[in-house]
Amino acid sequence: METTRSLLLILVSFLAFSSSHVTADFTYSSRLIHRFSDKAKLLRVLRNDGGVRWPEMKNLEYYELLVNSDFQRQKMKLGTKYNLVFPSQGSKTTSFGNDFGWLHYTWIDIGTPNVSFLVALDVGSDLLWVPCDCVQCAPLSASYYSSLDRDLSEYRPSGSSSSRHVPCSHQLCESSLNCKSSKQQCPYTIDYYTENTSSSGLLVEDTLHLASVDDHKLNTSVQASVIIGCGMKQSGGYLDGVAPDGLMGLGPGEISVPSVLAKAGLIRNSFSMCFDDEDSGRIYFGDKGPPTQESTHFLPSDGKYETYIVGVEACCIGNSCLKQMGFSAVVDSGTSFTFLPNEVYERIAKEFDRQINATITSYPGYPWKYCYKSSSEELPKVPHLKLVFPLNNSFVVFNPVFVVYGIQGISGFCLAVQPMEGDVGTIGQNFMTGYRMVFDREKMKLGWSPSNCQDLADGKRMSLSPNGTPSNPLPTNEQQSTPGGRAVAPAVAGRAPPSKPSAAAHTHLPSSSLQFCYINLLPLLALWHLLVSSFPIDTGTTTHG
Repeated sequence: METTRSLLLILVSFLAFSSSHVTADFTYSSRLIHRFSDKAKLLRVLRNDGGVRWPEMKNLEYYELLVNSDFQRQKMKLGTKYNLVFPSQGSKTTSFGNDFGWLHYTWIDIGTPNVSFLVALDVGSDLLWVPCDCVQCAPLSASYYSSLDRDLSEYRPSGSSSSRHVPCSHQLCESSLNCKSSKQQCPYTIDYYTENTSSSGLLVEDTLHLASVDDHKLNTSVQASVIIGCGMKQSGGYLDGVAPDGLMGLGPGEISVPSVLAKAGLIRNSFSMCFDDEDSGRIYFGDKGPPTQESTHFLPSDGKYETYIVGVEACCIGNSCLKQMGFSAVVDSGTSFTFLPNEVYERIAKEFDRQINATITSYPGYPWKYCYKSSSEELPKVPHLKLVFPLNNSFVVFNPVFVVYGIQGISGFCLAVQPMEGDVGTIGQNFMTGYRMVFDREKMKLGWSPSNCQDLADGKRMSLSPNGTPSNPLPTNEQQSTPGGRAVAPAVAGRAPPSKPSAAAHTHLPSSSLQFCYINLLPLLALWHLLVSSFPIDTGTTTHG
């Protein structure tokens, strides 16, 4: 035992000596630089990272960026404020059929005092825009539409006390290159997939009125400052019944409403839309979906998540699965019906036609090729259509057909799928019917679970309208506000001295130093061997005292 203690003492002493000796010879260091310093900017240039905004040191934009960064860090620490948020007039969404292009709509309130707008819900785009200071807008009178019982609204920024212009210097102004000065109001133009359909105007920042439900199932008013497109000029489908009162983009872009709410710490970065078979549904911001839902990952496009794209590995019609027909598809609630790549479409349509027990026909004015007569009020048995995603996750389309009505009732039906050029299809709203679709932007996943759209989770119903309880204002980009309304002072970071390097310094060990380290280790290894050999090892027996 005395020998063992001596060996341990020698080992510890040697380690201490070696450690101090090596530490004296080898010192690792790094230098800290400020992220907006000239040195950091040089590093960005060397890395060809040209997409980063670089404010001048100690000007207003510089301090705004610092404050915004600090504010977001605090939000990350505190977590989200609400589990679920929905429009102040309720979570319900409605489709008005052909009058409004078969899309789902919901009422939202904007501004102070609040004005109501019936906006289309579109996960295929990002911007929330409404008709505003109109130069060319759709008719807003209820008499123009058979489905409305009240006139639609036109937004006037000058009439809202909470409205602010968004300058070209704003981080979300994508058209800043077209501006003559940084203080000019930011213009926008969005061209949509539908031919000659667009919206253009100016960006403003204003209050979007929302609601939430607390633990006692009482509705709470929530106010959020969001970027809104003042849509002065619309074209194409937007003048012909589609989204006459505006459109809410729900895409993954930073300017979309879900992105703004999540960045402000109000909700988790996720939302859900539900579509039932009676042309209504629900929308909830912050919804992550039930634990039992199926899911598949979103796919990036050119390395970026600019829209919700999923990969489809196979399609099944009835019990027949068509192999080797993988493709990608955009999941888009702003597209009424589904489009598939030409080759995929032909194989699915022909297999559907083979299995259906009905006479093929055509209906003038309808866009679908595979239509069938119905000899009675009841439709014949329609084979289900199933999309198979990676990891064998299946998405069953409950009703892939569009029913055609005549004077005496049902006269036929069509396979509501169309062909399209290219290798990326579009999963439209008709395929989502009967599902609660969850767009989880934290995990970059699409989730789905069967739902009647009346219950949100675990059989619990949500209230449909708020009760006007006190609001919770969200700070704007221009001023981060405390509950008392005072502006928060900007955080000031010192400028890195010009003499310092543009990146953390590397410490390179020359080969001679490495050899010295190896030589130092040899006595340690010998001593360790002597120490271990002095202890007998017996793994076969256990002695109990």
